[in-house]
Amino acid sequence: MADFHQNGNIAQFHNLRTRPLDELEYRLETFAQTRKISLILPSLYSELESPALPNILSELAKVKYLHRVIIGLDAATEEQFRHARRFFAALPQNHVVIWNDGPRMRALMERLDPLGLGPIEAGKGRNVWTCIGYLIACADSAVMAIHDCDIVTYSHEMLSRLVYPVAHPAFPYHLSKGFYPRVAGNRLGGRVTRNLVSPLLIALKKVVGDRDYIDYLRAFRYPLSGEFAMRTATLPDLRMPSDWGLEIGVLSEAWRNLGPRAVCQVEIADTYDHKHQDLSPEDAESGLNRMSLDICKAIFRKLAADGTVFSPNVFRTLKATYYRRALDMLDVYSHDAQMNGLSFDRHAEERSIALFAENIMQAGQVFLDKPQELPFIPNWNLVNAADPAFLTDFRTAVAADMAETAP
Repeated sequence: MADFHQNGNIAQFHNLRTRPLDELEYRLETFAQTRKISLILPSLYSELESPALPNILSELAKVKYLHRVIIGLDAATEEQFRHARRFFAALPQNHVVIWNDGPRMRALMERLDPLGLGPIEAGKGRNVWTCIGYLIACADSAVMAIHDCDIVTYSHEMLSRLVYPVAHPAFPYHLSKGFYPRVAGNRLGGRVTRNLVSPLLIALKKVVGDRDYIDYLRAFRYPLSGEFAMRTATLPDLRMPSDWGLEIGVLSEAWRNLGPRAVCQVEIADTYDHKHQDLSPEDAESGLNRMSLDICKAIFRKLAADGTVFSPNVFRTLKATYYRRALDMLDVYSHDAQMNGLSFDRHAEERSIALFAENIMQAGQVFLDKPQELPFIPNWNLVNAADPAFLTDFRTAVAADMAETAP
């Protein structure tokens, strides 16, 4: 993907392969002397047992410019938390493991309920939110990066390229979003982006008309990537979706709070592979089935907040328009795969499109039936206003957990 194309909506930074990584990282080490950089790793305990995470730690050990690594650990018992502490001790940087299922963290979450700020559904959104809260409580970082813990093809170059645009003091960017080609082995990846998000945005433009927000989302080459970096000044006002709409939700918040001129996307890898979710057509609460529902609801909510009027007839038209456009694009993806010698399961791809089409209608119905539903976690400004001692107590609780389980 080495090119210099700019779409005119947001800045795109390409890997033209003309600058050595050592030189890029030396500049980041210089920036980090006055603009500290922290990394957030949202992780399930099960990911400690996968082959991806040990390699990620090995690569991160080479990074000198990181000030702190914050690991949010989900679905872990006390024994597993202790093991996680030993596991992440391989990191040479200052780091902390937040035990999201521990008694201290559960008590803090319960404390928000009487304030009308809970309960908060467990998941990646809450995990990232708690890590961001800890980072805000530390009050010593200027730049925050996030990436997943299941990246099989991870290299520390990915992190360096991701944070560079927001760490550079002369650049105006407050959000940097990673993109890359999704080729897994000998097949084309990125099913939800290819078969849902891209044709859905095209269909929305046909059905509801031109919207700046639609053009903004369409400008991202891989809007569902889990890799992004932000300047920490923007974090207290960031609303985190608690469901699978996290990535779209963060882009929407950047649109609301920052505007497109403060947002960029950067090519961070030539190849990318991670844990693949099942389609799960029989279970609406798991896999790509659940993900597609949450993504659709996130997009519909944002468009409605900007003044778009939805009705059952609009959603029926949208489903038909999406379905036709998705099948047309499927032909193009099939030809692209053939030209590059990749396998392409046409039947499986068409099954996913049929499921996504039904989920567009279902998400639309949920939106119409529950127009006041706001599956957002309260932003940290709101939490701090309701309970000024919360962040201090949060940091104290994490320190106590770490002290009791020192490796």
